[in-house]
Amino acid sequence: MTANTIEKTPVTLLGLGAMGTALARTWLAAGHPLTVWNRTAARAAPLAAEGARTAGTAAEAVTASDLIIVCLLDDASVEEALADADLAGKDLVNLVTGTPAQARARAAWAEARGARYLDGGIMAVPPMIGVPEAGGYVFYSGSRALFEQYEKALAVPAGATYVGEDPGFAALHDVALLSAMYGMFAGAAHAFALIREEDIDPVAFAPLLAGWLTAMAPSVHGTARRLSSGDRTTDVVSNLAMQVAGVPTFLDTAEGQGVSPELIAPYFELMRRRLDIGSGEEDLTGIVDLLVRKG
Repeated sequence: MTANTIEKTPVTLLGLGAMGTALARTWLAAGHPLTVWNRTAARAAPLAAEGARTAGTAAEAVTASDLIIVCLLDDASVEEALADADLAGKDLVNLVTGTPAQARARAAWAEARGARYLDGGIMAVPPMIGVPEAGGYVFYSGSRALFEQYEKALAVPAGATYVGEDPGFAALHDVALLSAMYGMFAGAAHAFALIREEDIDPVAFAPLLAGWLTAMAPSVHGTARRLSSGDRTTDVVSNLAMQVAGVPTFLDTAEGQGVSPELIAPYFELMRRRLDIGSGEEDLTGIVDLLVRKG
């Protein structure tokens, strides 16, 4: 073991699926002493050959390091894996994708067992881990002191972004961004469906679509400012009344192309509802308020 390795934070990692394995390899490559555990022990063998220490049980793995990283299937698997582990004095970082409510409950569970807790939301796929130029990062929320103590180690696999003391905020940021992603995928699917039966090469069409989505993406900043200020009408370029008036064109085009409007019709209906109760001079920000259930 080199002096450089001794200086690096020891890490225990529970879970060696595709993401867990990618995380493990980055910590090993960076010289962090690493202890790993996986329910299917065979998955640990390649990492053992690369220098990781393997543990027969999760409880045994927990004893090896103060910093415990969990990358398992779901919230229930976290409780099951750690049922017999002594977490007193440990620092638990949970990278399992879950809901904000699950994160808050898991934080209380960990603290009741004597551990500090951070929840994490991974904004990357396994090939992006350990590749800084790929742009992957992880949201963290919970104990600020824990985050600050281990920030350098946590940033080894991907960028580390702290979003608040509330343990549920990492999961909330994660799901919010992914929800926007799926909305984009829905719009892209509808666009490709419209041209599908025509003599239009989807490969040639794709750069046009990507360029347009990229050009529209900065509009989120305007939405954010309007949500913050409450001003829905100043400097509006395409107002709600004009956009609602254009809805029949989109629906008629879909019908003419033999394409179901089910991916975009709900949004158009929200636009109409907002026009009924708001001002035609505002932009589309009011739709956010329609989506939030009151009381």
